[in-house]
Amino acid sequence: MEILLNIILVIAVIVALKLLIISLVFSREIKHICKMDPAVKNCLEVLFLYQGLHALVSHRVAHVLYKMRLYFFARLMSQITRFTTGIEIHPGAQIGRDFFIDHGMGVVIGETAVIGDNVLLYQGVTLGGTGLFQGKRHPTIGNNVVIGGGAKVLGNITIGDNSYIGANAVVIRDVPANSTVVGVPGRITKQEGKKIEISLDHIHILDPIMQNMDELEKRIKKLEAKE
Repeated sequence: MEILLNIILVIAVIVALKLLIISLVFSREIKHICKMDPAVKNCLEVLFLYQGLHALVSHRVAHVLYKMRLYFFARLMSQITRFTTGIEIHPGAQIGRDFFIDHGMGVVIGETAVIGDNVLLYQGVTLGGTGLFQGKRHPTIGNNVVIGGGAKVLGNITIGDNSYIGANAVVIRDVPANSTVVGVPGRITKQEGKKIEISLDHIHILDPIMQNMDELEKRIKKLEAKE
């Protein structure tokens, strides 16, 4: 019984030290999540319970191991994290600052993916590769990008800064900055040439098909008015 208590005590101390280190080293990320997610009641909730944060912390360590060519241990850490959080980030992926995965279940980020700063991913997002060749085969995501739930961004393509990828969109071509992409395959529309502000309100986005229909309707009305 005493041995069991000692084991529990050691585990508790290790967990406490881990949480302390995370709270100090990743304080910027914790504050960013608290700012971005209206469901957060306090930052302790983020520290203890947010799988997106813990997946990111694990990835930072795994990425260092990957750069040291300790590929097996890096991949082992990523697979353990996948089991515990439902988020799979290949240790080779490069991720910038203020990265936030909301909910996160089913998120997959490939080996050669590059993610900029202040990027928001929802559950079910895939940043996947195409083909069996070596080299850059996963997407490059710019700064201030939101990718909606279930979206698939595939291949060595670039998503420009300040862009929205709508929920369940499938993107296989480059996306210019300040754009919205919706549909399967993804269709690009400009948000009136304006920078898109990062927010959780990712449903109010312009649909290029509806824009075209509106334009056609306006042209028909003009033609009818001339008759």
